[in-house]
Amino acid sequence: MDVNVSIGGGQKMALTGAVLIYRGGTDAFAAWHPAKPGPGGGAAYLGEAESLTTEFLRTLAAGLGTYIPPEILPANVLVRTSELLVWWTPAQYRTLFFGEQSDAGKDLSGKRYPVPPLVFKVSGGTLWVRALEKNERPTAITTLKTAPFWNGNDAGQICIGTMRVPESSGVEAMEGWERGFFQSEFTHGYGGARLTSFPGGFLDLCRHLVGSRKPFPVEYLTDARESLRQFVERR
Repeated sequence: MDVNVSIGGGQKMALTGAVLIYRGGTDAFAAWHPAKPGPGGGAAYLGEAESLTTEFLRTLAAGLGTYIPPEILPANVLVRTSELLVWWTPAQYRTLFFGEQSDAGKDLSGKRYPVPPLVFKVSGGTLWVRALEKNERPTAITTLKTAPFWNGNDAGQICIGTMRVPESSGVEAMEGWERGFFQSEFTHGYGGARLTSFPGGFLDLCRHLVGSRKPFPVEYLTDARESLRQFVERR
């Protein structure tokens, strides 16, 4: 067995061993087999099985990018795994920007608006956003609302476009995702999502809210037809 792998940047990697899965009936276990050099410099072969240690598995997970270093989680974090980060933000006021070519570009861009409480989900460099009816931390059964912004489809996925995406996947990246989302330009409706029930639609709602000091009128949010649990589990 002569195996060599080249991964990015010309880094040469050689076989050091293999994890083999053994099955018998309904039972199964994994064991580590170290690679040993063949006689006379010949092809390597796998040695006898050795028990897997916690340290070995931790090192393997780190090498595969699935290890999560210890973090102090802020109170607004809802879910944190090696592949997923979900958090919520309370209702507040934000400056929104619209593309110059849009119907809102000239009179609505760069103005302050009340926005509803939101739920952000990031996985694999992709961003999803939903809205909340109540200004409180949601539970697994909380029914979500459609985020009332352009650039999002009916699943809540955001068309990132030229948005600045944080390099980190940790909780410290949450602010960067929020900043990137709100500092990018809202340019178009993405998919067939009904963004609001406000008479006249999305742009008329923006004109109604521009410069308002009142909270976002959550009665104009539309139902996203999913709970927080479904939103988190959907890939």
